[in-house]
Amino acid sequence: QRILRLAEMCRRLETEEEKVLPFYPSSLAEWEQQKARRILEETTSEPLARAMQDYMGLERFWQRFNKAKLEEKGLERARAALADRNQELRRLLQQYLAGATVNQKVPKDRHPL
Repeated sequence: QRILRLAEMCRRLETEEEKVLPFYPSSLAEWEQQKARRILEETTSEPLARAMQDYMGLERFWQRFNKAKLEEKGLERARAALADRNQELRRLLQQYLAGATVNQKVPKDRHPL
């Protein structure tokens, strides 16, 4: 019940794209998808496999969770790249300002003596 209540709360925060396209395309080939469906439809005697079948309803949750984690990692990398670029720009600005200070100290006359 708690998961369902949280899912309802999160539904309000979904973007339009997520509402229109709730299912993400699979990266599996067609024959791989068919094989996975066949395996899921088979009845099994193993307790772990039976428990997994009970949680197949959470597949959409895990898709969204994984997508969110991938986006988070992508944003972390983008932030790190922007931080590196910012440091480089600061270094270049310091060099420029140091050069401008030196140029002001140099006399404008060619022969000061």
